[in-house]
Amino acid sequence: MTLLFSKFCRNAMCPVLAFILLAIAFALAPLHAHAQSPAPEAPEIAAKAYLLLDVTANQILASRELDMPLEPASLTKLMSAYLVFDALKSKKIDMKQTFGVSERAWKMPGSRMFIDPKMKVPVEDLIKGMIVQSGNDATMALAEGVGGTADRFVQMMNEQAKVLGMNSTSYKNPEGLTEAGHTTTARDLATLATRLMHDFPEYVGTYAIKKYRYPGTPAANDNNRNLLLFKDPTVDGLKTGHTNAAGYCLVATAKRDFPNVGPRRLMAIVLGTSSEIARANEAQKLLNWGYTAFEAVKLFDAGQAVATPAIWKGKASTVKLGRSDALVVAVPTGSAAQIKTQLARPDPLVAPVAKGQTIGSLKVFRGEQLWVDMPLQALDAVEQAGVLGRAWDALRLWIK
Repeated sequence: MTLLFSKFCRNAMCPVLAFILLAIAFALAPLHAHAQSPAPEAPEIAAKAYLLLDVTANQILASRELDMPLEPASLTKLMSAYLVFDALKSKKIDMKQTFGVSERAWKMPGSRMFIDPKMKVPVEDLIKGMIVQSGNDATMALAEGVGGTADRFVQMMNEQAKVLGMNSTSYKNPEGLTEAGHTTTARDLATLATRLMHDFPEYVGTYAIKKYRYPGTPAANDNNRNLLLFKDPTVDGLKTGHTNAAGYCLVATAKRDFPNVGPRRLMAIVLGTSSEIARANEAQKLLNWGYTAFEAVKLFDAGQAVATPAIWKGKASTVKLGRSDALVVAVPTGSAAQIKTQLARPDPLVAPVAKGQTIGSLKVFRGEQLWVDMPLQALDAVEQAGVLGRAWDALRLWIK
């Protein structure tokens, strides 16, 4: 354009051309001004590792060293609780059932519920002792009661970790005291905490209890160590941890309501901070930043069909694709208008298809950038057609 301008400026066209070029420049300027903005930059977090997860959208909003192996301290009790809740759900134990207190449980060092071998303690109280008071004695009593022995319970913990996809986690004990090889990662903790809330919603309210003490025991440590429960009314969990080797750790969850989206849950994980106050402050910093720097956009309601493509060789001619939960995407605040979606699925689709079977995905673009890829599932099962139906569709597919 500069060369063209120089050429024509030698004649009377110069003023006209100059005007045209200026007009083009001004016309293009807004395009540059409205170019896609970069993702928000996370605040400085004083921790060895951290992760901020939008649980509702299932998106990591910020992280550092999320796959670094670290000691989890009492965050270990999230897995212990998962197994106890699973035993309750499967009716292997019940809340009113009592467990004895072994010598090993009684003599556990560190945080305690202060139970002793003379007691028979209901499972409900042991759970509160493990979660609210972070009692190592309560955790050991539950481990022995559910697993038969502590060693068997630890084996169950590691087996469950593999089932959940926590491939960088290794448990050596139920309570989280320092032991060689007892490590996890911020990513694995996010997986565990998310599944804990999803799989056992009826029990996770325990994590919001601010005070608990079993009758007849000292009241010295009846406060929940999660300071955010006392500072932020939207925080409802989950667990603290501390050893000298691990530093101060916290998995903090909050739920805040937003128009057009409803409840939106974020989870902040900070590992290896310097103090009890520091872990609360750093987690709070992440939560507040996440809620302000990102907005949630609901694309489809739970159970709503994203698409209804044709299916071949089935008893039905179409299959609905969507999700059992709402499809929500988190994007930088103010950029919702930039969202575009694109369906990606196998073609042709051939029966049988099971309800909940993953079939393709909804690709969400922010501008030209692929922002997130959301797997879609079949909302209904489609059984295979009979012999004649399959043969007819096979012929139609061959012609197609």
